[in-house]
This record gives sequence, structure tokens and C-alpha cells, in this order.
Amino acid sequence: MAAIHHRHGGFCRELKKVRKGPFIIGVAGGTASGKSSVCQKIIEAIHQDPSTKDSKIVCVSLDNMYRDLGPDESEKAAQGKFNFDHPDAFDLNLLTKIMKDVKEKKSTQVPKYDYRLNARISGEFVAIEPSDVVLVEGILAFYWPELRDNYDMKLFVDTDADTRLARRVRRDTAERGRSLDTILNQYTSTVKPAFEEFCLPSKKFADVIIPRGADNTVAIDLIVQSIKDVLAADQQLSPTKPNAHGDGPLPPAFDPLVDSSNKRCQTQKQYFYSELFYCEYLITVSL
Repeated sequence: MAAIHHRHGGFCRELKKVRKGPFIIGVAGGTASGKSSVCQKIIEAIHQDPSTKDSKIVCVSLDNMYRDLGPDESEKAAQGKFNFDHPDAFDLNLLTKIMKDVKEKKSTQVPKYDYRLNARISGEFVAIEPSDVVLVEGILAFYWPELRDNYDMKLFVDTDADTRLARRVRRDTAERGRSLDTILNQYTSTVKPAFEEFCLPSKKFADVIIPRGADNTVAIDLIVQSIKDVLAADQQLSPTKPNAHGDGPLPPAFDPLVDSSNKRCQTQKQYFYSELFYCEYLITVSL
């Protein structure tokens, strides 16, 4: 028996006016838990739906936010002895700047990272354009309060430890050129202890916990529907976009609290009551 829970007041914020920034979703979880796969499933589902296919949705990975290493640290990294799962391994200043740009809907750049060399690729970046939805994924996506406080929704991908280790072995041997001994030594000496100290405790901040990651299609479908509802509400109340009442701003008489299009009751005990002003959301899916 497994359950997917969304806690009261998590991602449906009380909004007095149309949201100016994007809808930001934090996605945390242990190494190789399926965070990237969950994000990809969400992006694909949003783009495949005719009602949201034109919405701009991007993913920012904390894997590209590692700081530059010194000579001694680089040597340790080459031996699999540097702790990349510790908060100190990340460039928090860069991450804070990128999040500020994202929240203000400004174009920004994320550095590309070479996992074989354990270093940024000089002069190469991924452009992040202003978007409607931004997914921020990483093992420590919930660790820093200054990052966590930006999220409108927080997802924790909860996958069995044996499954995660098996996936990491396959990934690091095939994609990062590492030996099995190096992978296992790194996992036992740094990855597992860091997960237990920094990542796992942050699970308490999650609004939605997703057992089995991308294989949990029920959970992903519910999350995608929630995002679609947010996008639809933003579209409906935007003063510059077409809405259900025609182009331009809403008529003065429009009241979302009584308008039937803003009141939804869906299956799986998913309730939305005028999601722009009050939302109490609870999902329980027994698997």
C-alpha cells in the first residue's frame, strides 16, 4: 500500500491578482530516483495537450550548478572521493541568481557541466527563456530555504534505494566512464550518507510524494492536471491574453468565487474551490 499526499495550502497559493512570475515546481529526491524522468513526463504531457501545448515550460537541473573545483578537489573527484552530494559542492550564488531571473521572467543562462571531467564546459551555456512553468530538479532542491521558498509546488520522488543504486551504476558506467569499484565506493562513502543527512530530511517539505517516480502514472497525471488548472486560471484572468469572456481584461461583473468554470471537483478526491482565492487540495491514491 502506498499513498500520494498533497498537503493543504501547498501549491495553490492565495492570489489577490494575476501571478506575474512563472509557476515554479521544485522536484527533489535521491540519486537516480527518477527526478529528470518525472520532469520529462510532465513537460511532454503539457505539450501534448491542445489547451496547453503553447505554454512555455522548462527544466533547470541542479546538476549543472556545481561550483568550480580547486586542484586538490579535482584530484579527489577523479578518484571518486569528492562529495558532490554535499551542499558545499554547489554554487549557491549562481543558483540564487538564476532563480531570481527565472522568477522575474528574465532570460538567463545555465552553465553546461562535463561529468567525466567534473568541471563546467568553458563558454558553453543552456539558455533559459521566460516561461510559464519552471521545473527545478535536484537532490538538494529543497535543502536551501532561499531556494525552497520560490516554489509553488514541491514534489519528492521516492524510489527504493536498491533501484536507485542499480540505476546509478548503469548511468555512471555508460555515460560517465566510471568503474564499478569507483561507483560503489563513492556511493557508500559519500552518496548514501549525504542522502540521509541532507536529502531525505527535506522530504518533509514536499507537497506531493511520488512513489516509484516516472512509473507512477497516476501521480503524474494528477500533477499534470493540477498544472493545467493553474495555466488555465492564469489564462482566464490575464488582462493581456484571451479568456473565456473574450479578449482583453475580464468584465467588472466577473467573480471567480461564483463562476462555475472556476469550481472543480475531480476524481481521486481532488478538490479545487475557486483555485485563485482558496484551495484545499488532498490526494490519496492507494496503490
